[in-house]
Amino acid sequence: MTSRMTPADRDRLEKCLALAEQGATPGERAAGRAAAARIAAAAGLTVAEALRAVRQPRGPSHASQPPPRRTYAWAEPKPAVDPITVEELLRQKAQTEAWRKRAATADARRRGRERADQEAYVAQQRAEQAERDRDWARARAAAAPDEAP
Repeated sequence: MTSRMTPADRDRLEKCLALAEQGATPGERAAGRAAAARIAAAAGLTVAEALRAVRQPRGPSHASQPPPRRTYAWAEPKPAVDPITVEELLRQKAQTEAWRKRAATADARRRGRERADQEAYVAQQRAEQAERDRDWARARAAAAPDEAP
């Protein structure tokens, strides 16, 4: 029967019943009883059925013990460290050396390509400069006969 009563309704009903029993004035107690009757009617229960539903234990969630405290990582003991073996160290060292060799080879290949590109650019610039120099020399030679003393 309590399946139609939500936890919020159950809490409101408990508070209204507490007011009906412990109200300071007769008016407060009457208002508490009236509110409890409205909540019970909305859930499809009588006040007596609602009272039984509220008074019975809710199960494991209302146990007398508080929930266990959450522990933090810094508060827990550290796990035991497994010592590393010599074989594992040698394997790691060999792996690192192989990686370094591959990286050095790739670097040398990249530098070689860059050097070849630079040399091709320098050769092109020299050829263009040589052409400009020949043009200048021809122009100078053509202008020189007029200036002969």
